[in-house]
Amino acid sequence: MRAGVITFPGSNCDRDIAVGLAAAGARVERLWHAETEMPRLDLIVLPGGFTYGDYLRCGAIAARAPVMAEVIRRAAAGVPVLGICNGFQILAEAGLLPGALISNAGLKFICRPVELEVATTGSIFTAGYARGQIVSLPIAHHDGCYVLAPDELERLADEDRIAFRYLANPNGSVGRVAGVLGPGRNVLGLMPHPERAADPMTGGTDGGVLLRSLVEALS
Repeated sequence: MRAGVITFPGSNCDRDIAVGLAAAGARVERLWHAETEMPRLDLIVLPGGFTYGDYLRCGAIAARAPVMAEVIRRAAAGVPVLGICNGFQILAEAGLLPGALISNAGLKFICRPVELEVATTGSIFTAGYARGQIVSLPIAHHDGCYVLAPDELERLADEDRIAFRYLANPNGSVGRVAGVLGPGRNVLGLMPHPERAADPMTGGTDGGVLLRSLVEALS
């Protein structure tokens, strides 16, 4: 299984997710934001960080980086794409996921573990969990409040595209949404960091389930 991790100026979790995927059994390719072509990949990852200093809006500039045209093309062709934290923001800005991420309700940066409910197992990202399972993953964001219109939220729920929900909403996200699937179910935007909970030495392994699920499904 071959995974590509894209680094943008300001990414700071690209090595973390590369290490986590490699530990799960993936062959990892490191890619630069200025690339216009990519090798054959089974998975594309947009990591966390603060691309371009979060100027304009979080992820707004990165969503228009040269590499994103190919990411959008691959996603439309069915290649799985995972966006974590800032990567989620980039996916929303690029139009691959509905809604937007705005400043946390408390207008403060939040960095701590949170409990999540697995809202669906109907994706390669969540197939390793049980529906309704409670997992713990860390968050680290200032702009993680997920917003979209009420009718769109209802549509996400009806289509079983809410992947994870916060138990105690830390940032004011509508419907306690922590992770969202695209219409083809091959794109996931997730604010919490699974790569930071993939090794018992770093405080937890709940995120490792997601990474291993991906590697097993795509190998």
